[in-house]
Amino acid sequence: AASSSSVVSLRRCLGSEASNWIPDVSLDTDVVHGGVVPCEKTGAILTPVYMSTTFVQESVDKYLEKGYSYSRTNNPTVKMLEEKVAKIENGYDSICVSTGMAATASCINAFMNTGDHCVITNCSYGGTNRICREQFMPLGMEFSFVDFTDPKNVEAAIKPNTKLIFSESPTNPTLTLADLDAISEIAQKHGILHVCDSTFATPYVCRPLDHGCDLTIQSLTKYYDGLNIGTGGALVAKTPELYERIKLIQNMHGNIMSPMTAYLMLQTMKTMGLRVRQQSASAMKIATFLESHPQVSKVVYPGLASHPQKELADRQHRDGLHGGMLWFDVKGDPIKLMDTIKRPWTLCENLGATESIITACAVMTHANMIREDRLKVGITDGFIRISVGIEDPDDLIRGLDDALNQL
Repeated sequence: AASSSSVVSLRRCLGSEASNWIPDVSLDTDVVHGGVVPCEKTGAILTPVYMSTTFVQESVDKYLEKGYSYSRTNNPTVKMLEEKVAKIENGYDSICVSTGMAATASCINAFMNTGDHCVITNCSYGGTNRICREQFMPLGMEFSFVDFTDPKNVEAAIKPNTKLIFSESPTNPTLTLADLDAISEIAQKHGILHVCDSTFATPYVCRPLDHGCDLTIQSLTKYYDGLNIGTGGALVAKTPELYERIKLIQNMHGNIMSPMTAYLMLQTMKTMGLRVRQQSASAMKIATFLESHPQVSKVVYPGLASHPQKELADRQHRDGLHGGMLWFDVKGDPIKLMDTIKRPWTLCENLGATESIITACAVMTHANMIREDRLKVGITDGFIRISVGIEDPDDLIRGLDDALNQL
């Protein structure tokens, strides 16, 4: 009752201007406004930060009439972010949690039990791989790590006890793609839920729910925040039934986001479209440069004609955008490259931010993977992942060129 009534109460608290809006606005408009309305009492254009643990009830008979009792269950600021994320991901509703990994854990906790089986991509974010192996497998859950580039591999891995298909597209860090329409069709045929981690794509590049997926995972830390300010995650549900399940799991686990973080993300996400377009254009320019550099043996970016899934990228990605992530294989010492590259490049582990970030995945983001598994999916010792920011791409190319020429 609390989760459904909170939407009504939030509109009542902040005001409702639905009749003042033109219909069918674009994603760019929704990412700025997305249901946020000025406060009726003060006219404040931004959703307030409700830093309150508890909410006073008028009477026992009117308990939860306003939609809120305790911030672990629902908080007005966080609820506004959850509604906005769901709106731009084209879902029914979402839960916003403390990190992207918290969203991943919430999904598996919600839909799998001991004895259940999940078909999951063999190349995912390292933390996803680790939690499946180190926490959920010892609890009696089964995971088949398969190559999702061919949907036939996914269907072949399905067992009678399969409850979940877990896609990631594009994958972190290899940038392979999953044909979400084809895999969703397989999932529906077998009565299995299909979730996709779409962190690398963002809703500007791909919205998995538009391609038949039941749930979308976003690490809000990345492109939604985009400014290296906060951490967060979202699990977006297509239907009311799926939402009620993930909301229950969130409430039981206490897996929440702070109101201040939600407030900041409500602001930073407004520029996501501007950032993703700039990052995509710069990434394409940098990838083209790297393909011609003598110290580089391989470059992978979904926008390049050389990408092995270019046809799928053009079909599945929106508006010709392919995101700000790319990777290349360096011929020389990757550690030396990391240690010698100059600013504006930044050596750290985040991605999707306004600052351009360079990472040696084998010793940083994916160091927790078993080396044999890492090499199988193409994460070589010389594998360099790049998260392109919004700086001048010519400056970024100059920095890369200088460092590569020292190898």
